[in-house]
Amino acid sequence: MSIPTPHITAKEGDFAKTVLMPGDPLRSKFIAENFLENATLVNNVRGVQGYTGYYKGKRVSVMASGMGQPAIGIYSYELFNFYGVESIIRVGSCGSFDPDLHIRDIIIAMGACTNGNYAMQYRLPGTFCPIADFSLVRRAADECEKLGLNYKVGNIFSSDTFYDDANSGLEWAKMGVLGVEMESAALYCNAARAKKKALCICTVSDSLVAPEITTAEERQNSFTSMMKVALEIAEA
Repeated sequence: MSIPTPHITAKEGDFAKTVLMPGDPLRSKFIAENFLENATLVNNVRGVQGYTGYYKGKRVSVMASGMGQPAIGIYSYELFNFYGVESIIRVGSCGSFDPDLHIRDIIIAMGACTNGNYAMQYRLPGTFCPIADFSLVRRAADECEKLGLNYKVGNIFSSDTFYDDANSGLEWAKMGVLGVEMESAALYCNAARAKKKALCICTVSDSLVAPEITTAEERQNSFTSMMKVALEIAEA
């Protein structure tokens, strides 16, 4: 396949080596307008807005993934394999399984458990464990320390169901899984297969163990700490 792809109309060279990837297109727009200088819209197929600009002199891109493993699977695959992107940092929201992690705290996903079948395509004779790039994990943790943020590093659960009829999410907490979202496992699989780098940094938007929740507007516009962390560790 050549570029443009079926899902991205950007030209060769339009994306920087590092792409921040929120799920929400409006969060992509928010990052571009509030953190990047000279940001240019390079993709808007299906409203999945992608921008490239500069952060403290570094050329950085940001593009939305939409919701779920199939969606981020498509966009991250095309960025890694056709647009020469070397690192993708997901900046998303998640639900917390941990009583010590409250809204606006941060989870750095070192590994991604899943109930999905994304890795089945590789026909492996066993179970693949999708993990982040360690250099990005370490730098993100260091940046959280520098900024004085409350965070934890560990496993996250990438679920294929938001409305889980079996209500089985908290079963993962028994194994020390910190929270739940819907994208990281597919991103980590694509990075591994393409021999590229990936990391998921999530802000807690609600808790499954306490009565805490944020609004859609707050999720879109107020999760700035993880954005700063991702931008600081982005590789030019």
